[in-house]
Amino acid sequence: MIIKWIEKLLGDPKAKELKRMKKIVSKINSKEADLQTFSEEEFQALVENYRGKNFKESPEILIEMLALVKNACRRLVGTDYLVFEKSTHWNMIPFDVQLMGAIALLEGKIAEMKTGEGKTLVAGMASAVAAFAGKGVHIVTVNDYLANRDAQLNTPLFSYLGFSVGIIIHSKSPEERKQGYLADITYGTNNEFGFDYLRDNMATDMNAMVQRPLHFAIVDEVDSILIDESRTPLIISAPAGESTEKYKQYADLVQNLTENEHYNIDEKQKTAILTESGISKMESLLGVINIYTEKGFEEVHHIEQALRAKACFQKDVDYVVSPDGQVVIVDEFTGRLMPGRRFSDGLHQALEAKEKVEVKQQSRTMATITFQNYFRLYHLLSGMTGTAETEEEEFGKIYSLPVLPIPTNQLIRRKDNRDMVYKTEKAKFIAIAQKVKSCFEKGQPVLVGTASIEKSEILSEIFKQYKIPHKVLNAKHHASEAEIISAAGQKGAITIATNMAGRGTDIKLGDGVGELGGLLIIGSERHESRRIDNQLRGRSGRQGDAGETQFFVSLEDSLMRMFGSDRMLSMLNALNIPDDLPIENGIISAGIENAQKRVEGLNFDRRKHVLQYDDVMNKQRNIIYSKRKEILDSSSLHQEFLDLIDEEVENIIDLHTTGRPWHKWDTKEIHENITQFALNTDLISAEKIRLFQSTDDLIAFGKEYLRSAYLAKRVQFLSEENLLRAQTLISLRSVDGYFIEHLQTMNRLKEQVALQGYGQRDPLMEYKKEAFHLFKKLLADIRRNRLSTFFHAHIQVEPPKPEVIHV
Repeated sequence: MIIKWIEKLLGDPKAKELKRMKKIVSKINSKEADLQTFSEEEFQALVENYRGKNFKESPEILIEMLALVKNACRRLVGTDYLVFEKSTHWNMIPFDVQLMGAIALLEGKIAEMKTGEGKTLVAGMASAVAAFAGKGVHIVTVNDYLANRDAQLNTPLFSYLGFSVGIIIHSKSPEERKQGYLADITYGTNNEFGFDYLRDNMATDMNAMVQRPLHFAIVDEVDSILIDESRTPLIISAPAGESTEKYKQYADLVQNLTENEHYNIDEKQKTAILTESGISKMESLLGVINIYTEKGFEEVHHIEQALRAKACFQKDVDYVVSPDGQVVIVDEFTGRLMPGRRFSDGLHQALEAKEKVEVKQQSRTMATITFQNYFRLYHLLSGMTGTAETEEEEFGKIYSLPVLPIPTNQLIRRKDNRDMVYKTEKAKFIAIAQKVKSCFEKGQPVLVGTASIEKSEILSEIFKQYKIPHKVLNAKHHASEAEIISAAGQKGAITIATNMAGRGTDIKLGDGVGELGGLLIIGSERHESRRIDNQLRGRSGRQGDAGETQFFVSLEDSLMRMFGSDRMLSMLNALNIPDDLPIENGIISAGIENAQKRVEGLNFDRRKHVLQYDDVMNKQRNIIYSKRKEILDSSSLHQEFLDLIDEEVENIIDLHTTGRPWHKWDTKEIHENITQFALNTDLISAEKIRLFQSTDDLIAFGKEYLRSAYLAKRVQFLSEENLLRAQTLISLRSVDGYFIEHLQTMNRLKEQVALQGYGQRDPLMEYKKEAFHLFKKLLADIRRNRLSTFFHAHIQVEPPKPEVIHV
């Protein structure tokens, strides 16, 4: 109410933004009209004139560059290009709304543009403008197919303007990746960009690093990448070396437990909790008196994960088992497979044990980052999607990205019907089949969205019973995703797809389909997020096409169950309402929307929770990664090692003298700590140290002693090249080894502070406080290890090989 009152008083700020942009677009069109009189030579000379310039230098340059890019599009019309061994025909001149979208991207905003409005060209124009600066532009997509397709579509424009194009997808080699990142404009997936960043910060040679400094990123399907996928951090790991037998043991044991008697399920949190009876049952099965004292925290944790795997995670809903026996996560929002990603804390191993496939060892984290913190590394970030406004608060708070809805090029003619609500899921599915059957008989295409693989396959079986020819698109058929979804608008096409399957692929209507009412979208249930439902609706009615949408809901759907549909079901049963009678009730519809808002809020809190903890880790990670880059990029580490000596001596003496009079200094500890690096009894002894009465004098003496020992050791390396190579290797091993251990410690700390809430203490504050102390210790351990390893290194110099003389 307050926001509406302020908007009424001051005016809608977004309307003002659009009005401002329309004025800019008018200037762009005027400039572009002038460029139409330029000869080809004059046009190319102008292109070269902008090379090296940044569009942020002034508003005028932005207008001139966008006019230049629009004119390039016009000059390309009617030409054919061979791009990546495929023929591409250029027929695109941007509409005004596409220019507005490009301006929004270049101003660091999220451009909300409906399906079919040409976001691929919008990103192409914005990236071309940004590419003139020569610092690299990344266009981030959700899968390899879209990265390849969008690069192919825009390459004629980029090539005409003299820009190189790179593609970063899973199959690329390190050398191909390096070349891809050196290109002016680079397409790739969020996973590949993120993992390359982590791998670069594990490299032991500058030449092995592939990315340039992160300058500008345009994120396509920005809500999918920055919202939906952000709860699962990117992790590079290695096997921890522990036995996997206990996972199999507990997977078998929990099969003896039954819901409600031995455990209760919390659907919202996806957790299962043992009851008193369940605890007694497990103690009996394991032959122990008390699992919490006899088995300990680690074993109880494994029992809980085995129970979660059994009770809360469903095959073909939360994960699939691939033909080669891999448990692969299914993204709960996109319905797509997430190969290479694993559930953490032993849950993935518990699922492998449950499915009787090979249980891989629990991994040890080598490097990790959340998508939130990766994308905030870019100097400029922007994005585009068809649905962002419902998550506007999160985009603003987490990424400082304002959302701007861009008007459609043509008015939307799609008809969005009210939900049809049924008592049971069976009645709902039958009603969907009957509706689809009637559409099929008249030739109207239908796309049915489902919330899971399991539900898509149930519907497929029902459609077969009704003799409805159809295609199914879910994570099991992802290879043919674009082919299936692009044909969904053809006459008589019936397609079942997980809610966001085929996202990013345009659905064009076949001949005569508009007269039949256009593409009918059927939602087989309401998703937890209104945004996902809106995305499904948006598959119909592109560019002013006719279209229709309808959601079918049952009181047995998971969303309804979570928020108390039991009372409504009891009331309908008491009134003897038939199962197959649809209920159109405003109260139920309002209840569904309120339930979605509550789940959205819960999911936002979860993502924020992950980010709050990773923000602490992020500061530490940035310091460590910066230090690694300094080590790798340095032509000499001589001064740094001298500085390390000074820091270590100051630390040792401060630790054993502070707060004590000089005659009570712990000179024995001072002596032992300094001589652990290099012992020369002629130069230092505990007796000599006792002669000092000033810490400044003692520090100076300690520094002089270790510096002399360092210089003597340095000579043994025979050349500056040998010295640098040894110091670099020692430094990287120290930094990496201790940081990897630190990551495990921080993971354990996160688990420990979770219990602080029971003691009325803020877990996050406890985490921050303890993390600060742990990081100080980490830096001290790294410093000490670098020095100790250097001083104790055994130098082996290979003798020169005898010269062979051939006679």
